[in-house]
Amino acid sequence: MSLERSIFVDPSRCIGCGACVAACRECDSHRGKSMMNLDFLNRGESTLALPTVCMHCTDPVAPCAQVCPVDAILVSDDGVVHSPDPSRCIGCQNCVHGCPWGVPKFDVEEQLAHKCNLCYDRTSVGLGPMCATVCPSDALYYGTADEVLASRPNRKVVDVFSFGAQELQSGNWVVVPDEFSVLTFPMVGP
Repeated sequence: MSLERSIFVDPSRCIGCGACVAACRECDSHRGKSMMNLDFLNRGESTLALPTVCMHCTDPVAPCAQVCPVDAILVSDDGVVHSPDPSRCIGCQNCVHGCPWGVPKFDVEEQLAHKCNLCYDRTSVGLGPMCATVCPSDALYYGTADEVLASRPNRKVVDVFSFGAQELQSGNWVVVPDEFSVLTFPMVGP
């Protein structure tokens, strides 16, 4: 993202409280829907949770937008990947299947896809996105890499991820232990 500030996701700090999910519904541009995904990784044995926001992919640019046949998902000049425009979305769900993070969701009743737009009504005027603004543990933090690194010793921020043979760079960052350089995700499926 060309913005100096972005979202930093630190899974080691998530307490699974759900404040991010509730706050996301309050963002004016979301029309009462939460675009936030909060996944509990091993619910039977652990309280470990992972907040998932749109990573606003930069290279390749927004796979969700690339697979949209009607250009309903736009990427603004500042790198924000917007939610599908409801006047253009045809409900094909290509964005749902094309996102390596599983962020876009399909609303069956509306027959439309929805995804995080970084609370663009707020971030475009210098405010933080709702999810990061309310996170009590700073598992979601909106700021600069320098701020995150200064407050989290023995951690680093990563914006390059490997999905099988495909490497992807994002506009948002993940905070990881020092020993990680590129996060690798195994390929799922055949």
